[in-house]
Amino acid sequence: MKPAEIIKCLPYTSPFLFVDELTAISENGITGNYTFKQNEFFYKGHFKENSITPGVILTETMAQIGVVCLGIFLLKDEISSEVKPQIALTSNQVDFYKTVLPGEKVTVISEKVYFRFNKLKCKVKMMNAENELVCRGEISGMIIPLSFQDISQRENFKNKK
Repeated sequence: MKPAEIIKCLPYTSPFLFVDELTAISENGITGNYTFKQNEFFYKGHFKENSITPGVILTETMAQIGVVCLGIFLLKDEISSEVKPQIALTSNQVDFYKTVLPGEKVTVISEKVYFRFNKLKCKVKMMNAENELVCRGEISGMIIPLSFQDISQRENFKNKK
């Protein structure tokens, strides 16, 4: 599966897609990057006079690249245009060291700890353009391929309640 195909399978869209490109992919890890645009929606209120990227957005960026993109790659034989990945973040522990300002490009490097029973756990770190550590931690998530039929059945069940 090629990087563009993985990104196309992501269950996110603007303004909540934080993956620009994937630069390295293997069974054991993934590397990708994202540039935070000057006009991202969250900068208006974080903070009024000194915009910085919220830690929760940095964590989300690491999760999207480091866990979700890697999970899609690992499930490449099960995911297609008819079978989409359903994602649930199950845990994270992240330490922060540097701020990320509007316009900055970050690189996420993820190393698989384990992938079993559709649960993927990764050691993930984010570096800035100067190759300084921005944040790092462990992020886990469940990645389950669901067909349109499965999704329709879920929607029908919810609507009957």
